[in-house]
Amino acid sequence: MSTEADAKPESFAKDLDVTMEGQESSGKVYRLDEVASHNSEQDLWMAIHNKVYDVTKFTDEHPGGIEVLIDYAGMEATYAFEDVGHSLDARDLLAQYYVGDLHEDDRTEKAATAETEESGGGSSSGMIMLGLAAAVMAVGAFFMFGERT
Repeated sequence: MSTEADAKPESFAKDLDVTMEGQESSGKVYRLDEVASHNSEQDLWMAIHNKVYDVTKFTDEHPGGIEVLIDYAGMEATYAFEDVGHSLDARDLLAQYYVGDLHEDDRTEKAATAETEESGGGSSSGMIMLGLAAAVMAVGAFFMFGERT
């Protein structure tokens, strides 16, 4: 028998703060052009989910290497951050580099979450699976109905 304590929430992803919105504001607000001025290995900021992070001290520790950080130095990097699929540990680690919020005029839309994907927001992995299924069916049809010599 299952108890209420054993029951999982309806959607695990709904309980996660993948956009770091739960991070307490520092009260500091930065324009994107100000973030853009911090674009070197010695002074590296980026905006992720409308939050500004100074990741200068993290460059040597970044598992993906310093190059990818330099590529997005001084930029809005939400898409790149999400495209890699960072873990919850990585998101927690990012919090220690938080310096402020992105100015309201420079903010981007929320990144897609698991909830939007579940409701038909689409995902590239779904399209890949559909393409793979079509290819398998085409090969099967060829062997079943193909001309035999």
